[in-house]
Amino acid sequence: MPQLFHPATNTIFRAVPVGVLLLAIFGGWAWYHLVKSQWNAGVKGVHAQPVPFSHQHHVAGLGLDCRYCHTAAAESRFAGIPPTKTCMTCHSQIWRDTPLLEPVRNSWYTDRPLHWNRVHDLPDYVYFNHAIHVNGGIGCTTCHGPVNQMPLTYRGASLQMRWCLDCHRHVEQYLRPRNQVFNPDYQPPANQLQLGTQLTAQYHIDKDAIQRCSTCHR
Repeated sequence: MPQLFHPATNTIFRAVPVGVLLLAIFGGWAWYHLVKSQWNAGVKGVHAQPVPFSHQHHVAGLGLDCRYCHTAAAESRFAGIPPTKTCMTCHSQIWRDTPLLEPVRNSWYTDRPLHWNRVHDLPDYVYFNHAIHVNGGIGCTTCHGPVNQMPLTYRGASLQMRWCLDCHRHVEQYLRPRNQVFNPDYQPPANQLQLGTQLTAQYHIDKDAIQRCSTCHR
């Protein structure tokens, strides 16, 4: 009886399981890194907004303090999105007729708030208190990125759990004096580790507590 399969078939059948295994390993590796990637986390992705608000113009150009618009940043769990009347404090006098600001004027006249799309939005199972971080010496740009350089606001960091934990585990590297929290141009000094250690004690930060699961997942 003649041979049905070529001798090379044995090699092929031995190679197929190895190839499938390697493909599965590579696929798992690629999926893991995709899920953890900044692209998947939306870093530097610009969200469509009702008005193309420029932090670069208002913060770096005009010198507005973060708290002028985000009034609850140091007092509440949420920093807050400014109401239309905050915008109209200035824009009832300047750029009054520009078409770009028509949604703002319409919101003011109809008493209907603008619907801004959140750029920094954490999952519902994560507890985050804005005031605790601000009063604990964490600067705005530490989490939000260089907002004073953003013509359109984008997410400056992944906000993934491992990113948060890096700060919670090494908090000394990120702390600032409280009077520098809202300074977008702040640069850590050469003795940051020494300063951060002093501020950790001064602000009564419990390093063990901020690393517990229940601190953020309640």
